[in-house]
Amino acid sequence: MILLITSLAKVQDCAKALQEVTAEEVQVAATLREAVTQLQAHEFSAVVLDQLLLDAEPDDVETIFKHIGAAVPVYSNFAISGIERVSRELRSALHRRKRELLLARHEAQQDLRSELRSTITALLLSCEMALSVPNLPTLAETKMRAVDALAKEMRTKLALTP
Repeated sequence: MILLITSLAKVQDCAKALQEVTAEEVQVAATLREAVTQLQAHEFSAVVLDQLLLDAEPDDVETIFKHIGAAVPVYSNFAISGIERVSRELRSALHRRKRELLLARHEAQQDLRSELRSTITALLLSCEMALSVPNLPTLAETKMRAVDALAKEMRTKLALTP
């Protein structure tokens, strides 16, 4: 969902154009206070802010950014920018956000994979050491071999996961 913050007279035309370009629902707020209420109630992928409205209500700008969450802000001066330009800027910002999220997710997966590999290596070494203990009870040996097999299976799965 996208939040469009502007007091523009043709706000519905702009909202409709943005909705067509992004295939996301567009909510409209005519004031920054109204926008804060919307931001508290919903989660947005992007917030399109009219620069003139920001200049007119500078005291409320800080509150907007406290509640914007993960939404990407897109600034535009609706007095000089047409709907097509605002649509292009929004589409570009959403693509950039998507790339950044994919990169962050990939990095998090790599970090987790690395941590799990270290833990599995330690687990396999511990199993190997436990299995080398002389006169290990049969039941304990059976359990250790099962743990060893599971650890090896996890290691294989981590190696195959992209």
